[in-house]
Amino acid sequence: MSWVEDLDALHALYGTPGEAARIKVTPILTPAYRAHIERSRFCVLTTVGPEGTDGSPRGDCGPVVRIADARTLLMPDWKGNERIDSLRNIVRDGRVSLMFLVAGSSTAMRVNGSARLSAAPELCQSFARDGKAPRTVIVIEVAEVYSQCARALIRAELWTSGDQSAGLPTIGDMLREITEGRFDGASYDAEWPGRAAKTMW
Repeated sequence: MSWVEDLDALHALYGTPGEAARIKVTPILTPAYRAHIERSRFCVLTTVGPEGTDGSPRGDCGPVVRIADARTLLMPDWKGNERIDSLRNIVRDGRVSLMFLVAGSSTAMRVNGSARLSAAPELCQSFARDGKAPRTVIVIEVAEVYSQCARALIRAELWTSGDQSAGLPTIGDMLREITEGRFDGASYDAEWPGRAAKTMW
């Protein structure tokens, strides 16, 4: 195995970025960048803490974040599994990255910045849906925002290759395997749709 262990060796392997790659990074949400993020219902939130990094999928039935201003994004923390990995990381180390996707688009938007958690009742209540409000809102200060080259999504045929999930193990299958059969995965899978419907928000 040959390892690349310094920047000189790394740079020797790659060419110089083109103009588009160099000029695309901005410290604020431009109108075009804003339009893409406002349309996105899904993103991956990446955080870092003492135990390492964590990437968490985030989704909503409308925009996954609210744009407060050109430097601030607001993300409600909706009901989950109570592990709160991302939130624990943010409390201890505010560095975050987000990748926004829009179904059908080969453009991904990337945001790097810092985050804090707010439990202010008026802010949380402003996101209320079906009589339920998030317990916290992630307030993200944008340091840089830019579009991502479309090649990855084109290569993956993410939006054009159809449903490829047939035959995949279910969460119940995974949990049963991890516990060597001690966990009742079949019951977990059977109960999940009803449980999710009641705890979506």
